[in-house]
Amino acid sequence: QVQLVESGGDLVHAGDSLRIACAASGRSFSGYVFSWFRRAPDKGREFVASIKWTSGTPSYGDSVKGRFTISRDNAKNVIYLHMSDLHVEDTAVYYCAAKRTAYRDYESWGQGTQVTVSS
Repeated sequence: QVQLVESGGDLVHAGDSLRIACAASGRSFSGYVFSWFRRAPDKGREFVASIKWTSGTPSYGDSVKGRFTISRDNAKNVIYLHMSDLHVEDTAVYYCAAKRTAYRDYESWGQGTQVTVSS
């Protein structure tokens, strides 16, 4: 099973940029998709972005398109989420998750990293 550890969450101001990371370990990642989700206070879980490990193909949620970029470092086994032009509404706990491309459900989740955007 894949183990995931997020890092990089911080308190920033609106308009700032921030990069958070997800370190993956445990097995070969060929055929896997890694995603970022977030959960804001009193809100449900929201899909942010995903990336296919082998091809690097990204996908984004509508609320972050054009502002966030997902990438991966194959050599370091790290998935990054670069966030720019942060809004107060981006405040949330950000979670990294992994699943096999052909499966619907995610098999692994990280513990989350807090991103707080102040006005």
